[in-house]
This record gives sequence, structure tokens and C-alpha cells, in this order.
Amino acid sequence: MSLSQLWTMTVSGLWETLLMTFASTAFAYALGLPLGILLVISRKGHLAPNPPLNTVLDVVINLLRSVPFLILMIAVIPLTRFIVGTSIGTAATIVPLVIASFPFVARTVESSLLEVDDGVIEAAQAMGANRFQIVIKVMLREAVPGLVNGAAIATTAILGYSAMAGAIGGGGLGDIAIRYGYHRYKTDVLWSTIAVLVLLVQGIQFIGTQVSRLLDHRQR
Repeated sequence: MSLSQLWTMTVSGLWETLLMTFASTAFAYALGLPLGILLVISRKGHLAPNPPLNTVLDVVINLLRSVPFLILMIAVIPLTRFIVGTSIGTAATIVPLVIASFPFVARTVESSLLEVDDGVIEAAQAMGANRFQIVIKVMLREAVPGLVNGAAIATTAILGYSAMAGAIGGGGLGDIAIRYGYHRYKTDVLWSTIAVLVLLVQGIQFIGTQVSRLLDHRQR
């Protein structure tokens, strides 16, 4: 394989990987953020205590997180075909990526919100703020650094899932690495895709860490 062909293939795979990763992250947060909030406020002694609901949510999230991604991709093929019209390719991979990642997002959101000082919440309650105002203007605002750092971690995890999706025709860098690098014994393709994936993970994590530090008023 010539250098120009390798470059063209890598750029195409990179674009597909970025599309899968960031689209899936957006959808995962659309589901996981409110779920993470609900996990926190429904805890005993919190804003809207509801132990039965909290237990059900906790069990469901743990069950979804316990299923390996490759198995999950195969299990939801009928759903993927129903939503997208196909079970292979970049668009089709987004469906299992969202299903696999939104429970993880919910946990990162829950963890970040639990770090908010109870005294801040109690002060807001004393000033007459309602539950919605406390969640939006107090809890989420105070948890922004942790949420940003959690978003970086979640995005890199989804990036890893997208690479695994290449095993069953998911597209992107993972598909290139497996189809050309592994099955056709082209080590230059394999190592180039690995290098790009490593750089992506490092870049996302670095940006997340820096933004989190800038937004953390406790370090000022």
C-alpha cells in the first residue's frame, strides 16, 4: 500500500471515528445527564427522595454496564436495523454506542453531583429556591469542573467502543485496523491507526483536564 493510499484511508477512517464518537457522546449525554441527576436527587435524604425509583435506576444502569460492548452490538442489531435501516457502517454503530455509553455517562454525572457540598444546597433551600432552580443553578453549576472532566473520560471511552465496533463492520479506524491491518497483515496500516487513536485519546483527555482546571473556582 502506497503512502498516499494509507493517508487517504486514515483520514477517511478518522472522520468516521470522530463522527461516531461525538454524535454518540451527544446522544449519550441527552439520556445520561437527566438520568444522573435523577439518580442523585432521588437518593434518601436528597431533594426528591424516592428509594424505590433510585433502586430500579441503579439496577438497570448496572445491568447495562455489565454487558460487553461487542455482545451488546450484536444483541441490538434488530433495533439498529429498525432505527437506521442497516446494521453496519458509521450511522448504524451510533445506536449501540449510545446504548452502551449513556449508563456510563449517568454514573459520571452522578459522581460529579455528589461532590457538591451539601451546605451549598441547604443554603439555596434556605433562600427559597425550588428543586429545579437548585439542580440547574446550584448543583450543575458547582459540578461543572467534574462534569467536564467526566465528559472527557466518557468521550475517550466511547472512542474505544467505536474502535471495537470495527470487528463487525462498524466503520472508522477500528474497521481499517482489523480489515486491513489484521486480516491482510498490513502492519503499517495497523500501527498508523493505533497511533491516531492514541493521539485522539491523549488530545481529548488533555483538553478536558485543562478546561476543567480553568472552570474550577476552588483552584483560584
